Amino acid sequence: MDDTRVEEELAHLRRACDDLSEMVARQEREIASLSARVALLMERAAAQEQEGTGGAVFAETPPHW
Repeated sequence: MDDTRVEEELAHLRRACDDLSEMVARQEREIASLSARVALLMERAAAQEQEGTGGAVFAETPPHW
């Protein structure tokens, strides 16, 4: 390969590496955000379970029964 072709290939690979690095960083932030949301939801579910207010409770029979 001539020097120009090697330099072009190297530039392409560097760009691909930078793109992948940005993608991984973005996914890391999204995973952290989603993990925080899941933790919050788990806390809420545990609190509702302790209070006995979790889940749907129907006092009467649905009209189609």
